[in-house]
Amino acid sequence: MEQMKKVGIFLFDGVELMDFAGPYEVFTIVNLEAPQQYFEVFSVSESKGEICTSNGLTVNTHYGFDDCPQVDILVIPGGNVRPEIVANENISKWIARMSEKTEITLSVCNGAMFLAKAGLLQGLPATTHGHFLNKLAELDATVDVKENVRFVDTGKIITAAGISAGIDVSLHVVSRLFGESAVSHAIKIMEYESKAYQQGMIM
Repeated sequence: MEQMKKVGIFLFDGVELMDFAGPYEVFTIVNLEAPQQYFEVFSVSESKGEICTSNGLTVNTHYGFDDCPQVDILVIPGGNVRPEIVANENISKWIARMSEKTEITLSVCNGAMFLAKAGLLQGLPATTHGHFLNKLAELDATVDVKENVRFVDTGKIITAAGISAGIDVSLHVVSRLFGESAVSHAIKIMEYESKAYQQGMIM
């Protein structure tokens, strides 16, 4: 039986709600009425406390950068990723440092910008929301930007397309780590009919 994985979801002011709520739902709901607890899930922001999503919902994070435990899976959502946030060296250095020991680091939507800034996409195929494909290429010209794909799994680094793709890429991670029985369990509870979690690009 595989050991439970720690999932840390990064939040910032302006984060897109579904970008992080979709993965949060998947990684927590798979534990319900399950033969084992697959994931421990928590949120983290630069400074522990309240953040405001892009649509005005406020959320209190579990950890700040200074007390966040090492995670097995790091989730980087997108949203209102303003230039000053991408340029924040504290964020990019934390992502790079945490990713040194993660099993998987994944982005949703234009959260890929954070991965690019942290140097984690150099020379790799990657995707993001369709509106940000060119911006991703501008941020790191070495990235092989993929269009019209739900997610790109290169092993340690996974990037997903826009917003709702966060659900599909998270189901893909459940399937990859714990198999089809676990992902089928999550899908049944969620009453989720899409098979898009099977339709990404696996390198």
